[in-house]
Amino acid sequence: MAAFDFEAARRWARFDPRKTLARRRDDELPFVDANRIGGQGLLLDTCVYIDQMQDRSPPELDDLIAYRQVNHSTVAIQELMHTIGVLNPADQRTAAVIAEIGRQIRAMPPHRLFVPDAEVLGRAALLSGILCRLQGYVTDGKLRALQDCVLFLQAQKLGLAVLTTNVADFDILLQLIPAGRGLFYRRR
Repeated sequence: MAAFDFEAARRWARFDPRKTLARRRDDELPFVDANRIGGQGLLLDTCVYIDQMQDRSPPELDDLIAYRQVNHSTVAIQELMHTIGVLNPADQRTAAVIAEIGRQIRAMPPHRLFVPDAEVLGRAALLSGILCRLQGYVTDGKLRALQDCVLFLQAQKLGLAVLTTNVADFDILLQLIPAGRGLFYRRR
């Protein structure tokens, strides 16, 4: 494993605009379009798994996932497992939710499951710090921002687009790093 290049990461952070960025209008952003199903491979944000489990994914999203190369991140596994940890064991619905999360995780083919490396993790921490400062995120938003930044930079390194419904955070990331790729959808 290569050592993390601290100086290169600091130089890389020159894009820091030192001002709050605003979310752009939907017509300025890449949304899933039923007429354009083909395209580059995808890295799924955790919201995709949750929306599919809760039957909130729109038909065009399901078509997109069926036709494009779909890839997974250990970030999603981490977030799904966190969900299991916060569930109340005494709630009668918990066992069914845990079983469904298990099915989702076991369905991830090992050859399509990627682990972020030290470079992605280090740069994501730097990027999430910038994002938190620029957007004024507090405690809960900081962890979410870190996970989003890891996923975003992991997708960029792999040449993939992040598929997400999280327009607010990923639009800001696309503004900070225009070379990244995201694809958005709306829940039904």
